[in-house]
This record gives sequence, C-alpha cells and structure tokens, in this order.
Amino acid sequence: MRALNHFLKSFSMWELLKGLRQTNTFFWSRKLTLYYPHEKTPQSPRFRGQHAQRRYPNGEERCIACKLCEAVCPALAITIEAEPREDGQRRTTRYDIDMFKCVYCGFCEEACPVDAIVLTRNFEFCYDGKGQNIMTKEKLLKVGDEREAEIAADRATDAPYR
Repeated sequence: MRALNHFLKSFSMWELLKGLRQTNTFFWSRKLTLYYPHEKTPQSPRFRGQHAQRRYPNGEERCIACKLCEAVCPALAITIEAEPREDGQRRTTRYDIDMFKCVYCGFCEEACPVDAIVLTRNFEFCYDGKGQNIMTKEKLLKVGDEREAEIAADRATDAPYR
C-alpha cells in the first residue's frame, strides 16, 4: 500500500502542487517592501555599528591607554601603543581597529572606564580599497567628532542600563 501511495504522489507531482499552493498564498498577500534609501527601519539606540572615539568637552581625547579594550577583544582586532606625555598623563600614540576582524560584540565599549571607545548606530559604511579596513586613531576621532551629538543622546537614553 505504501508503494502504491508513493507512486501516486510521484506521478501526480504532489510536492510541486504543494509548493505552488504555498506560492499562491503569498502571491496574493500584501507585500512588505521597504524602499531602503528613502525608508529606513526603526533602530535601537543600543545598536552596535561603526566604532568611534570620543573627546572631552575641552577637545582632549578621552582614551587613557589602559588597554582594557585590547585585552577584552575576543577577535584581537584592537592594537594600542601608548607613551606618557609631557604633563605625565598616558595617552595613545597608536590605536588601530581592524574592522575585518571585529565581530561588533561591544566588549571594548563595556570595558572602557572613561567611555572613550563607542559603537555608533552607523551601519552605512564600506571599504573600497586596500587598507581602508584599519580604523586608525585619527579616523576614529573624526567619526566621534561627526557623531558626538548622536552618541551623547544615546548615552542619555541608555543611562538606566549602564
């Protein structure tokens, strides 16, 4: 009986008919198309996107070269070199993030005691050429300067969770 049932199903192309029925149900339903450049989906204020380094209001960089972000990075994407300045404070001379290695986990942001490295909500970035995937200290500070208002607003709304 099983063999006969299998023969009839294969002869009538039962799987094809089931697939066409499924296609037909979605063919007549309302479409949920999003026209991306003009329409964007809602985004959480805690979304983790492009990295940025912040500055203090007086313009000085926040990073104190404690190297906690480098130590906690599971992908080993962060490289930090530091030396003391004339006033005795330690600051970074090199702060690089290899964006191809980065897994956007946010551990670097959580480990930072002075809130120097943050992940912004920007996901619209790309790398066209060789070597552009390395975010240097200057690039990170530039992104931080451009997006400081957004970062500060996100930190204000995220305050109960920190």
